[in-house]
Amino acid sequence: MDDTWKKDPRLASMSQEKLELLTNFSERLKQTDKSSLMDAFLSINREAQQKGLSFNDRETALLVNILSAHMPPSEKKKINLLKMLSKKLASPH
Repeated sequence: MDDTWKKDPRLASMSQEKLELLTNFSERLKQTDKSSLMDAFLSINREAQQKGLSFNDRETALLVNILSAHMPPSEKKKINLLKMLSKKLASPH
C-alpha cells in the first residue's frame, strides 16, 4: 500500500486523532500478507474502539474505498460482504 491515500481531499474533515490511527494502520498494512488484510481491517476497528474513536458511515465508506484500493479482488469481495452484513445488522428489523 502506498501513501497516496493521505492526499485524498475528503480526509480534510477528519480529526487528527483518526488520521493518526489510519496512518499507523497504513504502515502496518505495508507489512501484512495480502491473505491477512481482512484481519487487519477488523483489528483497526478494535483499536479505534479501545481509543474511544468511532467512524461515521461516510468516513467508514471513504476509508474502505481508500484502504482497499490495492487489495486483490478476493479480499475486496470479503470487505463488500462485511459492509453488507453490517448494514443489515444496523438497520431496524
